Amino acid sequence: MPSPARRLALDVLARVSRPGGTLARALAAPAVEALDERERALVHELVLGTLRRRGWLDHVLGRLVHQPLERVVPGVLEALRLGAYQLLFTRVPPHAVLSESVELARAVEPRAAGFANAVLRRLQREGAPPEPDPAADPLAWLTSSGSLPRWLAERWADRLGPARAVERARALLEAPPVHFRTNPRRPDAADRLAAAGVRAQPAFVPGSLALLEGRLSPFLESGIAYVQDVGSQLVGALSAAEGTVLDVCAAPGGKSLLIADLGEGRTRVVAAEASPRRLRTLESLRRRWGATQVRVVAADGLRPPFARPFDAVLLDAPCSGLGTLARHPDIRWRCGPGEPERQSRRQRALLEAQATLVRPGGRLVYATCSVEPEENEQVVEPFLAAHAEFEVEGPPDWADRFRDGRFLRLEPAAGGDAFFVARLRRR
Repeated sequence: MPSPARRLALDVLARVSRPGGTLARALAAPAVEALDERERALVHELVLGTLRRRGWLDHVLGRLVHQPLERVVPGVLEALRLGAYQLLFTRVPPHAVLSESVELARAVEPRAAGFANAVLRRLQREGAPPEPDPAADPLAWLTSSGSLPRWLAERWADRLGPARAVERARALLEAPPVHFRTNPRRPDAADRLAAAGVRAQPAFVPGSLALLEGRLSPFLESGIAYVQDVGSQLVGALSAAEGTVLDVCAAPGGKSLLIADLGEGRTRVVAAEASPRRLRTLESLRRRWGATQVRVVAADGLRPPFARPFDAVLLDAPCSGLGTLARHPDIRWRCGPGEPERQSRRQRALLEAQATLVRPGGRLVYATCSVEPEENEQVVEPFLAAHAEFEVEGPPDWADRFRDGRFLRLEPAAGGDAFFVARLRRR
């Protein structure tokens, strides 16, 4: 019998492959959450690793299967991918991989057990083929070893040039480092973390810490620490201001908390969110963190219900997420070539809706975790052309290293999600 972790990993992969399926929802399923911490971590490792490397796994399996992979029963194909990932990228003993993968395939389709056994045994014997040369044939590397869908590989190679496209794809194959920060209301936080064997080092955003060793999970529910990507912390820190700040699309809430914390009592944050489910998540985090200066409200960013202007407004806009493929690898297989333009239409409307909410002299920050120009410069530049009352504001000294022309940009190679940030000031 396959282990519960591997059965659930296969189930998550199957859910993600269906139309409308998302990795976040599949990993939050009750059956996964009910596992003990070690087994749950194994599910996450197997699923995330298989999705990150799916392009290469399909390239390898395509040489071993004597039919197009599209004709393999979907659940059986996911079992083969899961097995191939473990053989090629983990230290799980091969006999255990073969045994459990064959049983997973059998559970999907009884007649597929022999087929799965033959394919994975051949992979064990022969190993993976040589990788394409990224310099001689970058597109072949990007769509196999780089594990990108062809449309995205071609897009990045054309726009960035082959070398930069390969560099970005390499960065997105690796599990991103864990960044976190501690609760300033808990003066003993650092001592408690150190006593539990947690070691960390400062990251490039003031107050951000990169985890080196230890387990943070015991400190999350108690509000001592909060795990937050360093790019997200960058956006929050660049949005901080004294007075009243509106976070337009605030869930899950990390940036709202950071803005309030940086204000040290001189800042009030209105954390707005339209989704009832995400609103509950946001309120739960606010309570756990003890952030009394954050007010959570239900509000639609396209139809903001606020009468008074704010000292600062943050719009971390919903986007394609194509800068987060390391953390959310399912996006590379769900997103299509028309997604950046589709998202940009809503982003332009959201930015227009926030313009009247900023007081004269106040700040407006537009950010996305996308690397595509349709969602970034091509949203902000037309806005600036139509709104002479706004001008670009430079970053503080510590963030100047991320300046890219008039805006700021964080690439995946920096060690986290990619972000684009436009920091504007109302004249």
